[in-house]
Amino acid sequence: SAGQRCSALRALFLPDTIAERVIELLTGAMRELAIGAPQYIQNDLGPLIDEAAWTRVQAHNTRLTEANKKIIAIDASTLKNQGFYLGPAVFELSSLDELPEEIFGPVLHIIRYRSRDLDEVLAQINRSGYGLTLGIHSRIESTLRTIVKQARVGNIYVNRNMIGAVVGVQPFGGEGLSGTGFKAGGPHYLLRFATERTLSVNTAAVGGNTALAVLQS
Repeated sequence: SAGQRCSALRALFLPDTIAERVIELLTGAMRELAIGAPQYIQNDLGPLIDEAAWTRVQAHNTRLTEANKKIIAIDASTLKNQGFYLGPAVFELSSLDELPEEIFGPVLHIIRYRSRDLDEVLAQINRSGYGLTLGIHSRIESTLRTIVKQARVGNIYVNRNMIGAVVGVQPFGGEGLSGTGFKAGGPHYLLRFATERTLSVNTAAVGGNTALAVLQS
């Protein structure tokens, strides 16, 4: 989807102890990507949807490149006459605050952090204003609990792919500027906003107690 989906990864926070190795692996994998028409299975990355999208993402990439934020950008200029192709790019930011808007394209922004600064990472995420999807990869239970408790996002995936909610079956909504979206819904949607309570009511008319199950929002 070339990063053109709501749950595509846009910002990757990496502990400084592993950042260099992850970037090395990531850039190596990017160089192996095949860019081209998506109807051919050998291609990994297709075009952007239209010229307006291409222009917006390209302007974003140019701005960060001029600010010396670029780690790698794959050239796709040989495909310029075949569609709105844009090679994948990775930039390194000092803070998520440097990314004021959503960018729907093959662009990843990396932010390094020290483990002791996890609270600041969560503060950056929360003040971004967006809150649709968050992915966490960690083997430390306390870290997972801290992030899940503090992050103001609609969907949190732990140690798994960030894409996977089944439309019309599983609730899928966000917070803040992300909103709930048309995908929110499904047969279990209401239960996510309610707490089940069982009440015992003395009904003299029937000579006994009647149990009622109610949903309290």
